[in-house]
Amino acid sequence: MEPILLYDTTLRDGTQGEKITFSGEDKIKIAKKLDDLGIHYIEGGWPGSNIKDKEFFESAKKIVFKNSKLTAFGATHRFGILAKDDNNLNAIIECGAPVGTIFGKTWDLHVEKILRIDLENNLDLISSSIAYLKTSHLEEVHYDAEHFFDGFKENRDYALQTLSAAVKGGADVIGLCDTNGGSLPHEVESIVAEVIAFIETTQAGHPRKKPVRIGIHTHNDSNLAVANSIAAVRAGAVIVQGTINGYGERCGNVDLTSIIPILKIKMGYPCISDKNLTKLRMVSLFVSETANMTPLSSRPFVGKSAFAHKAGIHVNAIMKDPRSYEHMDPTLVGNQQRVLVSDMSGKSNIEYKANELGISLEGNGLDIEKILSRIKCLEKEGYQFDVADGTFQIMVEKLANQFKPLFDLDSFRVTIEKNKDQPCYSHATIKISVDGEVQDITAAEGSGPVSALDNALRKALNKVYPNVLDPVHLVDFKVRVLDGRDGTAARVRVLIESRDETSIWSTIGVSEDVIEASWQALADSFQHKLSRLEKDHSIKISGQNP
Repeated sequence: MEPILLYDTTLRDGTQGEKITFSGEDKIKIAKKLDDLGIHYIEGGWPGSNIKDKEFFESAKKIVFKNSKLTAFGATHRFGILAKDDNNLNAIIECGAPVGTIFGKTWDLHVEKILRIDLENNLDLISSSIAYLKTSHLEEVHYDAEHFFDGFKENRDYALQTLSAAVKGGADVIGLCDTNGGSLPHEVESIVAEVIAFIETTQAGHPRKKPVRIGIHTHNDSNLAVANSIAAVRAGAVIVQGTINGYGERCGNVDLTSIIPILKIKMGYPCISDKNLTKLRMVSLFVSETANMTPLSSRPFVGKSAFAHKAGIHVNAIMKDPRSYEHMDPTLVGNQQRVLVSDMSGKSNIEYKANELGISLEGNGLDIEKILSRIKCLEKEGYQFDVADGTFQIMVEKLANQFKPLFDLDSFRVTIEKNKDQPCYSHATIKISVDGEVQDITAAEGSGPVSALDNALRKALNKVYPNVLDPVHLVDFKVRVLDGRDGTAARVRVLIESRDETSIWSTIGVSEDVIEASWQALADSFQHKLSRLEKDHSIKISGQNP
């Protein structure tokens, strides 16, 4: 079976998504991760449009890519000047990338109403731009047919003429773009099949060493980007463009973290190696972290909830055979099976979860019924353990007399000061004990009371466990009023999601006081992380590093 090549545009199209931005250093780090994953093409940006992208390509010259070809993006040359005089095209040639990709207008609406030029002039822009790039040192020239499917449906003949112009210019790859994301899978499959037949006929009149390859570039405005890309592959497309986590303009681009396992596992295409496939979840987390975006728990294949089970009947079944409620082995993409616990849980949930967390329930005078009873009581108070694995582990370890606190709170104080024309100022002091030894009082500031408390606790723990908490930081912080009828005296639930370089965990606190609830969740988060380190022998219970 012919391999499907992967074309990543996270560093260019992905940055057009709302709230997505990458520094030059960020882009270098992501490019290295993509190369390690085995992506075939990495579109680094538009060197002719901004200084940051130009600087990225300069820095990328120092990188030896093992698997990927770095690609520079741009547009056809401006109307009224020659291709050789176009700064944008020359920037692609001069940036050092081995592959150049340019887009051109395929939809007659854009030619006549946006560019405001004749249809024939647009065809010349396409062919002459590609031909000019082909005279340079570039190994490949790709042409992205912008708005192709919309253009095809409104003016089929002209849309195909633009592809002929690309073939005439010498394009190695033609990417068919569903730029507005409004096409349907059956339309995409039918049109791509027709295009491939058309290209085979067209290139017969333009002899070349290698045939033109067809790619697909889809957007998710109709929530069909993955389906449309798969439809295109079924019709004969051999290159799939997309972004990690589906980041991109409006509703985003097709998500490569879904496309890759579908192509490889479901359809049998050799797009990346089995070993690299296991890195997929980590790459997804790395990109979301670098983009400062909260990872989507429900993201297929790589999301935290992708293989999570809550109903007792489901848990009982997967303990016998995971295939009963899982469509694939989660470890193939670097994910893992998870079982959630709540007041809906059965014995199977508790058995599975205790075993997963390495908690022995035997010989402690504690049976599963007592744990379930405790969970139901706490959830009645407002706790929600199906979203707080970290707190659940600590609770069960305490009930089983297996909890070893890595620190204990003696006291803390939080003050908030508001000056007339200045934002609120928060300051926290904290005193903790470690292994029975009281530590000095530690103080810190923060952008809010919880931030100040977080900073003070980190500062205090760093004296005892140097540097081990540096990678830990807050991903999400949520406050929920549980019953608003009591007004400001109502109980609140605080959920904190934390992460380090390899994992994400959640902790929870409930109280009438939002600071107290925040402290509970914050303390559990650090206890959970330190407990993992202690079990891995990264730190000792005495607080001394090995």
